[in-house]
Amino acid sequence: MKLLKYTIVLALTFILLPLTGFAQTPEEKGLAIAKEIDKRDEGFGDSTAKLTMTLRNKAGRESFRYIRFKTLEVKGDGDKSLSIFDKPRDIKGTAMLTFSHSIKPDDQWMFLPALKRVKRISSRNKSGPFMGSEFAFEDLGSQEVAKYTYKWVLDEKYNNLDCFVLERRPAYEHSGYTRQIVWVDQVEYRIQKVEYYDRKNSLLKTQTFGGYTKYLDKYWRPGNMEMVNHQTSKSTKLEWKDYKFRVGLKESNFNRNSLKRAR
Repeated sequence: MKLLKYTIVLALTFILLPLTGFAQTPEEKGLAIAKEIDKRDEGFGDSTAKLTMTLRNKAGRESFRYIRFKTLEVKGDGDKSLSIFDKPRDIKGTAMLTFSHSIKPDDQWMFLPALKRVKRISSRNKSGPFMGSEFAFEDLGSQEVAKYTYKWVLDEKYNNLDCFVLERRPAYEHSGYTRQIVWVDQVEYRIQKVEYYDRKNSLLKTQTFGGYTKYLDKYWRPGNMEMVNHQTSKSTKLEWKDYKFRVGLKESNFNRNSLKRAR
């Protein structure tokens, strides 16, 4: 009798699974993965880092830029970030401030020392290149979950890692992309690769991530990123170092006046 009861319960469980939310659609699974990525990065507070930007043109000629980067976590909204260029001399003091948002367009401003003024970046121009690099302005904000719609595509290996492959589509206006394909490792939920498709749905760029290091026993940060433009044969590499967390940054370090004071 016990065996019969167990069999009936088991059968009912499988019948009711689709009704109780356990059977996920590709869209539900994609959104769940995106939320898990976001959840694992919560609570870092603030951080600073240094990075070297290497610009490579079609002929392979390289130029370098040296940047300091500051980030402030904002509860209930997107993070705030400040990028300050130290070298080369002709762009020293140039700074960009970004207020990322969950749903509404990000706010971005640049301080141009040659003009001694702060310029607001229009939301219609977010697809434009950042300081001559292969990164667009819209690539530089924090990747808030609500900015995209999601769909799980498949599971496959990438760089010997078992990965989820997601399609995400921008939910905000004036994006330069129709969609992005994202590879996320299944153990630590770190983004490994992103393919960007332009407004004609042609492959435009591929971004890869490497050299991940864990900080504060929880937060993974890449040591390098590279963005390759398949349509121009140009690329930009970012090499990160000297990550520091919870250094005491405040809201006052991230406003338009802080752009002019950036040193």
